[in-house]
Amino acid sequence: MSGRDLVIHHSDLPSGIRLCVGAVVLRGEKVLFVRQTYGKLKGAWSLPWGFVEGMGSDGHPEPPDEAAVRETEEEAGVAARVEGLLGIQNHGTEERKLGLYILYLCRHVSGEPMPDNQETDRAAYFSLDEMASFDEPFDEFCEWIARRVLMNEHHVTPPTSTTPYHPHLAFL
Repeated sequence: MSGRDLVIHHSDLPSGIRLCVGAVVLRGEKVLFVRQTYGKLKGAWSLPWGFVEGMGSDGHPEPPDEAAVRETEEEAGVAARVEGLLGIQNHGTEERKLGLYILYLCRHVSGEPMPDNQETDRAAYFSLDEMASFDEPFDEFCEWIARRVLMNEHHVTPPTSTTPYHPHLAFL
């Protein structure tokens, strides 16, 4: 089997590991946040997040970078473009399930923030000053990431398609 034939489906991951993607979408000096309507984060502002699922634009299983863009459009009504990989975060839950979070830096392409009214009930861009003076809660991890990006305390690995696995993007 060549590397081109290797496809990892969400259901193929070891039991208890969830593959989640998040987008830090910049528009000028502001980061896109959505307010969650359910679960542990209900009422808190977070980055657009979600699980890798379904099919990608080419009819094959959805790549994580495409999932981050899709989640941004679904949860906030904003079209975004991936600029690079911010990083990967291991995360464990109280149920001792492991999550692998892949975080992408994205740029606003089009659309105005609008919630989906299912998973999110508000969507907006926030600057550092607006975050500091806002009276509603932010998810701690999402706020930490957004602050690092807005203060330029991060590294980005840009995508490349010049690998033997083309047309799949690599972040190397």
